[in-house]
Amino acid sequence: MFFKKRKKKEDSKSDDTHEEQSPAALLHRDLTCNIKRVKEEVGYSSDVIVREFSIGYNEQISCAIVFVDGLVEASIINDSLLKMLLEDPNIERYFNEWNPIQLLRTKVVALDDVKIVLDWETLFQSLVDGETIVLVDGYPQALSGSARGGEQRAIEEPQTQVSIRGPKDGFTESIRTNTALLRRRIKSTDFRMETKKLGKATQTDVSIVYMNGIAKEKIVQEVRDRMSRIDVDKILESGNIEELIEDETFTTFPTVYHTERPDVVAANLLEGRVAILVDGTPFALVVPALFIQFFQAPDDYYTRFDISSGLRFLRIMIFFISLIAPSSYIAATTFHQEMIPSQLAFSIAAQREVVPFPSFVEALIMEVTFEILREAGVRMPRAVGQAVSIVGALVIGQAAVQAGLVSPAMIIIVSLTAIASFATPSFSIAISARVIRFALMVCAAAFGFYGIFLGLIIMVVHLCSLRSFGVPYMSPLAPLDFQGLRDTFIRAPFWSLDRRPALINEDNVKRQGRNQRPHPPTEEEENQDET
Repeated sequence: MFFKKRKKKEDSKSDDTHEEQSPAALLHRDLTCNIKRVKEEVGYSSDVIVREFSIGYNEQISCAIVFVDGLVEASIINDSLLKMLLEDPNIERYFNEWNPIQLLRTKVVALDDVKIVLDWETLFQSLVDGETIVLVDGYPQALSGSARGGEQRAIEEPQTQVSIRGPKDGFTESIRTNTALLRRRIKSTDFRMETKKLGKATQTDVSIVYMNGIAKEKIVQEVRDRMSRIDVDKILESGNIEELIEDETFTTFPTVYHTERPDVVAANLLEGRVAILVDGTPFALVVPALFIQFFQAPDDYYTRFDISSGLRFLRIMIFFISLIAPSSYIAATTFHQEMIPSQLAFSIAAQREVVPFPSFVEALIMEVTFEILREAGVRMPRAVGQAVSIVGALVIGQAAVQAGLVSPAMIIIVSLTAIASFATPSFSIAISARVIRFALMVCAAAFGFYGIFLGLIIMVVHLCSLRSFGVPYMSPLAPLDFQGLRDTFIRAPFWSLDRRPALINEDNVKRQGRNQRPHPPTEEEENQDET
């Protein structure tokens, strides 16, 4: 139960000590007892407002409304609730009927989703959910209605996934706003949404979203099962759920995709994936996630296929540059000097003549220093953080070269690596590269290029062993699917992407007609049109 049960002392002579009962007990007829119970249960919190008033011709009927300040819209309560109760001329007649609470629900209270509440557990759950409670003296029932509101962040352009071309709206912290953004894009009756509450203390609304008939039922059921096994006291962000439902914990690679762009989530839903929306965060989770998915930018599908293919292939090259650039420099200068052209080898040797450290220590110092600067730039205020990062990198790099701690060539390698890590579309896969980069540096310092290749082989084997909700992480590369290769390293023309990913959707794989290729009119057709 949401509220902790209390030990009660039973009074055999009277039931007026109703406030001592457990939260699951029924409401009392006496309004004073009910108000006292509410105030005691919430600890007399100042944001829980109890508004008492009287209605009827002679103001003989005592009522009260209870709500949490900041979670409701005050204008809705005043116009749709208080004004209706205080100004309705037939209000007293309703209370002479057999079921006045039902009549209030159907004729007077003009709120959304009005329900009759019978027990304390439901009442308190509705209260903390942002609903408004109506209590009436003499009746062991209450009404709960939705007047949710309060301050919310407006819809803005996403900050983590900037797109040159495409929609500029992004998710917010309100789950209802986020579901509405998806509904505007997918206007189909097959759009399904299942909402449940997770977290014993937070009672966070979490929605599972999928397309009926497109998403594989086995994957949808797997999502339901993993979500039902969650038994924690708090869910504050989608990252809490991500760690509880992912297939593999001990890996640096993300097996759950997250985004704050509605168009990306809509596109993944139409491919057969399942989205998880969490109230209180703009980041939605998408499963199953594939390795190649983290290199796909949103505007890949809004620009020409040849330009998108070139940029995507460049991103994959950039990922490997950020992965092996420092380790390649260490291996070449330590073990394989014969692979460096003579002029460049002489130049690097002259630069390193005053450096007292081996290449590995030199690269380690600069990489750690840059990671410190990057983390400081992220945590500091935005106006100051960028200046600190840029000035710090320039000053420290120049001073380190002049002091003879590192060589200018190492500054170039570290700078290239840093820029390459920023060019990766997904922040989560970029962090994976940052972690693996240090492991490859150790392999290069120990065995040269042989160590780098051994580390890369181990990484590829590990990637092939991963799964995301039962789907191979490296598909459609492993296992090989020629149909799926149209949207991996390159992006084929939009008219040729007529099939959904086979491993994600086995039944409804067709998503468009086969004759979608543009056909310019021939001379005969133009002549016929002119005649």
